[in-house]
Amino acid sequence: MRHCLMLDLQDDPALIAQYEAHHRAVWPEVSRHLREQGVTGMQIFRLGTRLCMVMETDDARFDANRMAQREAEDPKLQAWETLMWRFQAPTPWTPAGRKWIEATCIFDLAQQG
Repeated sequence: MRHCLMLDLQDDPALIAQYEAHHRAVWPEVSRHLREQGVTGMQIFRLGTRLCMVMETDDARFDANRMAQREAEDPKLQAWETLMWRFQAPTPWTPAGRKWIEATCIFDLAQQG
């Protein structure tokens, strides 16, 4: 399954550069966690301060609630999320207490006749 999630960054070029640098060298524990949870592919795109994450998952293994629980239980993953939150900001449409929020697909060429 493909998921498209959105998040904003702080509007600060120095922080954005640091955020991108962290993503050129993601901690191995983070990559391992994603794969263990059934994430088979992930890309993050940026336009200004808006981020778009496209995540491919193995439906037989992926469970977003279980993944969030594992993150909450792992100090290294919590440290990564705390570090990333320094650079991130919720979108104007993100509910309180959330970070990445799933976007709604409004068009899919594959579903067109």
